[in-house]
Amino acid sequence: MSSAQQRLSQVSSHFGPGGKKGASAITEKHPDDIVVTCALRTALTKGGKGGFKDTAAADLLAGVFKGVIDRSKIDPLAVQDIAVGSVLPPGGGATEFRAASLLAGFSEGTAVKALNRQCSSGLQAIVDIANAIKSGMIDVGIGAGVESMSSQYGPGAVTEFSELLESHPESANCKVPMGVLSEQMAKDRNVTRAAQDAFAAASYQKAAKAQDAGLFKEEILPLEVKWTDPKSGEEKTITVKEDDGIRRGITAESLGKIRPAFAKDGSIHAGNASQISDGAAAVLLMKRSTAERLGQKILGKYVSASVVGVKPLLMGVGPWKAIPVALEKAGITKDDVDIYEINEAFASQCVWCVNELGIPQEKINPKGGAIAFGHPLGCTGSRQISTLLTELKRTNKKIGVSSMCVGTGMGMAAVWVAE
Repeated sequence: MSSAQQRLSQVSSHFGPGGKKGASAITEKHPDDIVVTCALRTALTKGGKGGFKDTAAADLLAGVFKGVIDRSKIDPLAVQDIAVGSVLPPGGGATEFRAASLLAGFSEGTAVKALNRQCSSGLQAIVDIANAIKSGMIDVGIGAGVESMSSQYGPGAVTEFSELLESHPESANCKVPMGVLSEQMAKDRNVTRAAQDAFAAASYQKAAKAQDAGLFKEEILPLEVKWTDPKSGEEKTITVKEDDGIRRGITAESLGKIRPAFAKDGSIHAGNASQISDGAAAVLLMKRSTAERLGQKILGKYVSASVVGVKPLLMGVGPWKAIPVALEKAGITKDDVDIYEINEAFASQCVWCVNELGIPQEKINPKGGAIAFGHPLGCTGSRQISTLLTELKRTNKKIGVSSMCVGTGMGMAAVWVAE
């Protein structure tokens, strides 16, 4: 079988009966659909300053696990596997994530794994669970993501390369700091500072408007945590129920006054790049037939996903390469998609990807993105699903795509349908 035939075979598995493709095919309902019956997240809070600055990643995770049980009313014994995406914790977080599942109420019979595909870890966790259900390995599972950048982000998160890796130019490029390579990409791809600041300002404005209208309330699970006042040193118990990084009154003009962060003549700065944040999110998945048998309310379904590699120094172009592959696997075109959740790691890369793909601005991150409310690395890919499915339902739309660029030069994307 030729490579083209193999690809056609893979893609055709996502078409409807008789090879039917397009939006009408993926919106049809079938017993074997992999569906989402609960998708929620914590608020996202400012790293080192916000509501979760004193809360461990595993504690955030335990909170969203409890939230999934409470909201979905799923019997914890029915959940057979949990995958958690996270980037920064020692040991990948495997030990404490298992402990968090037990604390939340899952039994010793529920397996747990941690995984790290950098910024796409949360989405990869969900896709791993979806694939395990599709293959028959499990019937019910949770894909989640979490990050405490307050406690684990910094020099300690940087890997030292061996002499062997340093000796290979492309390998050595894998450790170039994100801001530096994004600055270089903006120059190479002619993404102006004006374009970046305009995009970033729109993200803040959309997020502020959505927050003021209460559009995040359905997806956010309030959490009660301990918090130490940095001024008085007093420990308090607070309830964190909204994203605390959203700034109001931001304009392209106000962003234009901020100094570049990585080069004197650069275009990237603190106002047009994603915020360092803390947060967690979780998504409950099973087949449609299982959901109906268990009396679970179906929010939407997973259709297809893609993961691709790009040059390490061009990390930011990942969504541009990954999104068309996910669309092809789903048998749809970019115009069939109602909403795109594309992670705003940097305005530079998001602007370039959106322009190259030819996606209308009004379809991109309608409630704002990581520039406005943060990018807790392992959490983002799972956070996007609660944001996406909630907004599709609210606006009576159907098809969504979630995507992000990935450190060291990758991209990931997935196609979803709301019900």
